[in-house]
Amino acid sequence: MLIKRDFLYPPKGTNRPLHIYLPEGYYETEERYPVMYFFDGHNLFRDADATYGKCWGLEEFLSGWEKPMIVVGIECGHDGDERLSEYMPYPANRSSHFAGIPPMGQETMDWIVGQVKPLIDWEYRTIPFRECTGIAGSSMGGLMALYGVTHYNRWFSKAGCLSSAIGFCMGPLTDDLKRSDLSPDTRAYLSWGTKEAYGLKNPDKEDRSSKTYLWNKKAADLLKKRGAAVMLYSQVGGGHWEGDWEKQVPGFMNFLWTE
Repeated sequence: MLIKRDFLYPPKGTNRPLHIYLPEGYYETEERYPVMYFFDGHNLFRDADATYGKCWGLEEFLSGWEKPMIVVGIECGHDGDERLSEYMPYPANRSSHFAGIPPMGQETMDWIVGQVKPLIDWEYRTIPFRECTGIAGSSMGGLMALYGVTHYNRWFSKAGCLSSAIGFCMGPLTDDLKRSDLSPDTRAYLSWGTKEAYGLKNPDKEDRSSKTYLWNKKAADLLKKRGAAVMLYSQVGGGHWEGDWEKQVPGFMNFLWTE
């Protein structure tokens, strides 16, 4: 069952719809469920809602998956640079094409843990503890998921970070990862496609040389040093779009939740 409901985003005073998936038979039992929060919620479940007409296929996957759970897709702003701003936890340097965009990532995360999560835990039968709560996204949403599990580890024990836009902020991100205080049960999935790998000459084989690999490898190594379990995945032939992220859904969901 998929529920769409409006929700106020106070930093802008505008609506950010929630796309909420409830497991089959939700209203027939009293069972409580773990929760996974996703950025770009409009791109998760149905092609008709997706920005480019292709979703992640999460509704179909979840309906047949072995672990029933609630998934909350959080929609971003769609005007101008709203999405970039809301999903940017660090300032961009002057040479970046993100330069001049106000970084509101922290405000977005504070809103999620301070207002979105309490609403979900109050109105739906969740297991509210961090051990049963994850966060995920792609591109800027992948960066936010990584930032979220690092800075908000008190609330999130799992992060799916697909095609994360981390190259422009490796300095502050590295500093944060070095200082992070993670619980030992933290799990993180970091991936990228070979067709989007910066500097890779042959996208038809697994990537162990591009700058994108090096950025993700550095983040993975730092997470491991803090005690987290990390899966680093190079998607051969993968690009920067929902169709390839959909192919990764079984892999990262199983790693985060069932292994």
